[in-house]
Amino acid sequence: MSTPKFAKSATSFHVELKHRINEYFRTTGKSNTGGIRIYSKALFLALSLIYCYIQVVFFTPENTWVNVLLCILIGALVSGIGFNVMHDGGHGSFSKWSAMNKIAAYSAEVVGASQFMWNMKHNVIHHAYTNIDGVDDDIDAKPFLRMASTQKKYKMHKFQHLYFWMFYAILHIYWTLLSDYRKYFTGKIGSTPLKKMKRKDHIMFWSFKAFYYCLFIVIPIVKLGFSKWIIGYLIFSFTAGFILSIVFQLAHTVEDTSFPIPNELTGKLEDEWAIHQLKTTANFATGNKFISWYVGGLNFQVEHHLFPKISHVHYPAINKIVKQACKEYNVTYIEYKRMYQAIYSHVSFLKHMGHIA
Repeated sequence: MSTPKFAKSATSFHVELKHRINEYFRTTGKSNTGGIRIYSKALFLALSLIYCYIQVVFFTPENTWVNVLLCILIGALVSGIGFNVMHDGGHGSFSKWSAMNKIAAYSAEVVGASQFMWNMKHNVIHHAYTNIDGVDDDIDAKPFLRMASTQKKYKMHKFQHLYFWMFYAILHIYWTLLSDYRKYFTGKIGSTPLKKMKRKDHIMFWSFKAFYYCLFIVIPIVKLGFSKWIIGYLIFSFTAGFILSIVFQLAHTVEDTSFPIPNELTGKLEDEWAIHQLKTTANFATGNKFISWYVGGLNFQVEHHLFPKISHVHYPAINKIVKQACKEYNVTYIEYKRMYQAIYSHVSFLKHMGHIA
């Protein structure tokens, strides 16, 4: 599939929106990066993960349920670091210092995911071509899940709204043990070629993979034995996988979002890029402070997709500006007030995709 092309508009909504957001930062004197709020959160999440890991591996509690709880917490903390530290770092919005952003971005490697592959999959492809089947790898779960009407339907898809959670749970295992290697050896993400990896990229890829396996597989097996390790590893990994999957899927695969199809001959899309993002992206539970804190503002996905280089700590403020602009320009703005409403819509979407031709 050729690279889709976005429409051009004489009166660009995106230009006006950028002007308003830039004016907000100019008049408030704020930096668009995270600052002390995100530094303190990153430190809390990192120290919490280290504490739980040490407790499970080196000072294993005698109570089985305490160990189960600690493994669940490790999974939740790994997800939290992904949402808050790695994600903002990867977009260059964690800190005003590029070195700090790189360190934050490479936190992905510590928990098993290649930052190089993530940058291509997420920043380069997903953010540019959101919900375009055949390009956006985030909606490619074939053949197990059908995420767009343009994808081939199998009989099992009639039940995907019932079994989807199992595949979401294995995301972390799939990501760390298979997906990164498939991208590495094929040199592609979906139909998109990877940018050429430099020598240091190859070294970083294999070094961090070895580090992750040592940290989460070798050392725990040596200290705990295989049977205890495999149970704990699966609990941690299933927890992380499901949390990561559900948060990212609620942003794009719900009943109200669109899945634009480029013109077969020209490859052109009917909307400019910013309008495309608003039609393909949804917010959820933006009034819930805990959810906003834990998912690193990824419940403000509309604002994130429009302004990925702005740290999530600013999303509640710029949310009001984006909403007002959408109202004035009569542009779609999709939002679910509660998280359970977004989950219900996602399940309904999966059911619909499993039944329509």
